[in-house]
Amino acid sequence: MYNSPASMPKIDPAFPDRALFVRLFKGDVYAVGGFVRDLLRKKPAAEVDLLVAHRPLGVLVEALSPHGKIDVVGRSFGVVKFTRKGRTYDVALPRADRTEGSGTRKHRDIIVKADPELPLAEDLRRRDFRCNSLAVRLSDGELVDPFGGRRDIRDKILRMTDPAAFPEDPLRVLRAARFAAVLGFRLDPALYALGPAIDLSGLSVERINDELFKILLLADKPSVGLEELFRLGALRTLFPELYALALVIQDSVFHPEKDDFGHHTVWHHTMLTVDQARRLAAIGRLEPARALALLLAALYHDAGKAETTAWEHKKGRMVITSAGHDMAGEKIAKAAFLRFKIFSWNGYDVRKTALMLIRTHHRPGELWAHRVEVTRKAFNRLAADSNGEIELCAFLDTADRAGRGCRRVRGLDRQARWLLDTFRRLDINKATIRPLLLGRDLIALGASPGPPLGALLKELYRLQLDNEFQTKKQGLRLARRLMGESR
Repeated sequence: MYNSPASMPKIDPAFPDRALFVRLFKGDVYAVGGFVRDLLRKKPAAEVDLLVAHRPLGVLVEALSPHGKIDVVGRSFGVVKFTRKGRTYDVALPRADRTEGSGTRKHRDIIVKADPELPLAEDLRRRDFRCNSLAVRLSDGELVDPFGGRRDIRDKILRMTDPAAFPEDPLRVLRAARFAAVLGFRLDPALYALGPAIDLSGLSVERINDELFKILLLADKPSVGLEELFRLGALRTLFPELYALALVIQDSVFHPEKDDFGHHTVWHHTMLTVDQARRLAAIGRLEPARALALLLAALYHDAGKAETTAWEHKKGRMVITSAGHDMAGEKIAKAAFLRFKIFSWNGYDVRKTALMLIRTHHRPGELWAHRVEVTRKAFNRLAADSNGEIELCAFLDTADRAGRGCRRVRGLDRQARWLLDTFRRLDINKATIRPLLLGRDLIALGASPGPPLGALLKELYRLQLDNEFQTKKQGLRLARRLMGESR
């Protein structure tokens, strides 16, 4: 049992089943890590991680088994997932870390060894930051803080628990960026000196995606975490397409936004756009998968500017232009998503939607610019090209415009509202843009399966979007005529 200094405060680690754990393990069970950190921050914690001292794994499992479902994660890890009444707890023995091998580090190269008799302070030492190297004894609420984590929480700073061991796990660099964004903590300057020297090449794409997605979805201002990835060297190593944007300038007339040092870079505009998109996703109450697609699109929407930006003489002056950056950006993002194996997430095709948003992100502005003469055809085509995700197009369009300033959006602006109102007035949506004619309809008219059939279907759908026919009967009549001309 750990004996804390008498000055340590008592806190109330209230959560369901606390009494059960105390009854089973007396004064040898502790809540640890992020749960304790968030208690001290007076913030709700989603998960409760527990540590039980002086109990071999077999004894731990035997004690818990009558009260819920047991899943032993790994005997050497000494971790048990205990599920009771729909709630799952990670219950662990005290553990120590050691690294295996040399050269490029991977997160899985950290070997975790359970030891029931390991002093609690040594278990807490293995954690990444002092604000996470905390425990509270469930029996009496006594705080265990051997590394000054409570002070760091008060000062809102992330400091390494063990600077000598920190580089052994490269994932900690990404976690530093994520915690800075989600917790609102600043980083200890020592991290900026150490971070760029840590080799990140061994990290799995699953780990990288997990940290990036948490920055995008959980932080009120994802730009805080993204900027820390930039400062820590991780952006240049892991996301070179985004790092390149920090070296591309924009025309200050069209993009007056500038960073703290006066630079009008595409990177700074991207950061503002991502923050505005995050705000709009919250206002619109987007489900997480659609919000992620929107935020990934905001992050990569101008990636093509690194390839397309040039000086051009227009309207009596030299102007910075980026013609075609939407299509170039889609190509760049597609390669990045393939590298990171970003496809579906929670059953939603995040990749397809994000790429579509990048490809079409200028189209709403073009409709607005020609709103006096624009016809239904153009709205049909945008609806078809966006797979009916008009709302997400409007969100990205608003975020992109709002990314030219620092004022937080409070909802869709006038231009985006006009777009959605026009789609509603014209009754254009996912249902109305579905193809009226399918392959079986043409086969019934005598067409043969094969490439010509596919080409005819494509042409008929184009004509449908151009309002050449509005009903299936009209479409079949037109199809007969086209098939006759073909013969």
